[in-house]
Amino acid sequence: MVFAALAAGLVPAGLPGGLSAGLIAPPAAQAQNIGQRAVIGIVVDPNSAVVAGATVFLKDLKSKSIRSYTTDAAGKFRFTQVNMAEDHELWAEKDGHKSPVKTVSEWDARKEFETELKLK
Repeated sequence: MVFAALAAGLVPAGLPGGLSAGLIAPPAAQAQNIGQRAVIGIVVDPNSAVVAGATVFLKDLKSKSIRSYTTDAAGKFRFTQVNMAEDHELWAEKDGHKSPVKTVSEWDARKEFETELKLK
């Protein structure tokens, strides 16, 4: 019974009877990305020139909420406080041109997701 409780992570290990004062951590394969990340990048035209004033969209696929950002003079964008436990779609638009949609996956453990969005 103690073994079953230890295997389930329900009791601390190392105390008398094989138990200790520390809790057993779940296996790494079960760990999830918790917290926030930044999604940053640059928007370029088909000739790879930077695009100032493009609108970049970040859509949370669970809540369906969409955030937007207008690129600066260097074509850069930055979204902060992006939930790492949710998948997101990212794309840019300007003057009727749109980039392909990219996925920011919850399985990507990077705290800073950096990409280039190329308008077509």
